Amino acid sequence: MFQHIEVCIDNLESLHYAQQGGATRIELCSSLALGGLTPSVGFMKQAAKHALIPVYAMIRPRQGDFLFSDDEIELMLEDIHAAKQAGLQGVVVGVLTPQSQINRDALTTLVKEAKGLGVTFHRAIDQCREPFEALDTIMSTGCERVLTSGLEANALAGTDTIARMVQHCGNRLSIMAGAGVTADNAVEIIAKSGIEEIHLSGKSTRASHMINVARQAHMGSADIDDFLIPVTSAEKIAAVVRAIQC
Repeated sequence: MFQHIEVCIDNLESLHYAQQGGATRIELCSSLALGGLTPSVGFMKQAAKHALIPVYAMIRPRQGDFLFSDDEIELMLEDIHAAKQAGLQGVVVGVLTPQSQINRDALTTLVKEAKGLGVTFHRAIDQCREPFEALDTIMSTGCERVLTSGLEANALAGTDTIARMVQHCGNRLSIMAGAGVTADNAVEIIAKSGIEEIHLSGKSTRASHMINVARQAHMGSADIDDFLIPVTSAEKIAAVVRAIQC
C-alpha cells in the first residue's frame, strides 16, 4: 500500500501549499536550487509551528560534494540538535568517503545524535560506486529510508535499479524515489519499482508583490530574476495525489 508523498521546500509559503496539495511529509531545506542545504533554526521552528504533517530537516552544510571535514561533521551535529530542539520529526543526511563509499563512522555519529528522530539518507547514495553495499551500510547504522533516483538523472530512468534496491532491503529500509517525479510519471515509477514513497518539489514560481522594482541592482547573479519567487505548486502536488489514487 502506498504510504508517503514527500515534498521538499525551501520557504514557509511553500509549506502551506505542499500541505494544501496533499503532501504527507516535508523535507525542509534552504537553497533547493543547489540541491537543498540546511534550513535556518528560525525556519525549523516556524515549520514545526505550522506543519500538520512530519517535517524532516536537510542537514547539509554547504553545496558541492558529500565529502565533509571533521569541522563540517561537528556543524552537522549542531544542526541535528537544533532540529530536535525545534520539534521536528526527522533529519536528512548523507556522508561519503573519497572513494564514493558511505562514511560509516560519520553516519553512525550523525544517527546517534539524531536519536529520537527519523533519519533519511539522501541522494548521496546515487554517487556511490557500490550502491547495494552502501544500502547494507546505511541499514546497519539505523536509518529508516533512502532517497534515490536509482543512480540515474531521474527516478523514471532509474526504476530498474530502484526495484532491485526495494528487493534487496525488503522491510528493513524504505526506498523513496525522487528526481523528476511528476503527475505524468509517478504511477509508472511506482508500478515499475515497487516503492511506497515518492519525493518531489512541485516547483513553480510567483511574481513579487513589490510595487516598486529596482531592476538595476542585483542581489546575486544577473541571470536570476530577484523578483520571481520559487514556490511549491499545490496544484502539482494535488495532481500527483490524484494520479496515484486512481
